[in-house]
Amino acid sequence: MQVKSWACCGSMVLLCTAAHAQNSVTLYGLFDEGINFTNNAGGASAVQMRSGDVTGSRIGIRGQEDLGGGYSAIFKLENGFNPNNGALGQGGLMFGRQAYVGLSSDRLGTVTFGRQYDPTVDLFSGLTAGGTWGGDVGAVPFDSDNTDLDFRINNSIKYVSPTFAGFSGEAMYAFSNTAGGFAANRVMSAAGQYQNGGLTAAVAYMRIDEPGMGSSGALTSDSIFTGAMEENFDAGIGYKFDKANVAFAYSHAKVVDPTGNEYLSGSLTPANGGTWTSWQFDNFQINGQYFFRPSVWLGASYTYTLGKLDSTAGNYSPKWHSVALTLGYDLRRSTTFYLQAAYQHVQSANTGTQFDDAQFEASASPSSTANQVVTRAAIIHRF
Repeated sequence: MQVKSWACCGSMVLLCTAAHAQNSVTLYGLFDEGINFTNNAGGASAVQMRSGDVTGSRIGIRGQEDLGGGYSAIFKLENGFNPNNGALGQGGLMFGRQAYVGLSSDRLGTVTFGRQYDPTVDLFSGLTAGGTWGGDVGAVPFDSDNTDLDFRINNSIKYVSPTFAGFSGEAMYAFSNTAGGFAANRVMSAAGQYQNGGLTAAVAYMRIDEPGMGSSGALTSDSIFTGAMEENFDAGIGYKFDKANVAFAYSHAKVVDPTGNEYLSGSLTPANGGTWTSWQFDNFQINGQYFFRPSVWLGASYTYTLGKLDSTAGNYSPKWHSVALTLGYDLRRSTTFYLQAAYQHVQSANTGTQFDDAQFEASASPSSTANQVVTRAAIIHRF
């Protein structure tokens, strides 16, 4: 195993050196490391050292080669890791965060192939707390809209348009790679964005067939939900003032014939003894960021989530109220200290599962009650 690891490292160095001789190559990385306190994690408090709660710790290589005529060849290889124990992230994948190659044109846009983020992440997540300053504490319950970047898409082709009069768009198709099962585990997604001065507006759509199923498809082991089909609709609008940003974001997620949820352990059998037929989550979030000085800022968000959990024996309608705060201090562009605090309350419909219990992604585990508080003190360093 050590020989293989050293061989991979050596290959990366050679790749970087060779590519640099041809054209521009950048080695970059980021650490997000801190201490979390959870007031109730399964009935007890917990103190943990955790990495990547606002943005995942990573190291990557990206490159571009000018092909002439306004065309360029591009690539990115990005690894996620846990600095607490040195383990690889994303299920142990070498380049689990991103791995793609493609062509870019000044006039025609960019086409990339590989493992990459879907258009909803690229164009919508910047209007949410989870996709910007909040990370795990600012994400909607179960990150049902993926704005906290829980998963990437394998076997994907993505097109990114040029910007025209403030409008830009993206489209993606990802293959199942399954013989005799073209639609078995595939992804289709599209998003559009408009920018004009301080105004940004975005809409997005994504459909995932059989998320979490199989081993070679578009979305397998890192899927949030497992089921027959998942569908997401997103829309948001935001405005940047001199010292503040404000935004409203709405997302709808529906999972058909669900059988699993990454964030819930134990039995998922509803109290009525039926079988789940669908889970739906409607998230309404208002978030903002105020800069006391260019280097000192405060982010705040409130998220209301309405659940509709249907089973063969009846329906449930839990509701989540989530509040998150982040106080940040940018020592330099490369280093940020931050403090976070978050509170969640669940108005449960008594499902008999952990849907009844409060839970932040940043917590040690679901609460044993309908309430949970999480705090974090951390540092981000970029290079």
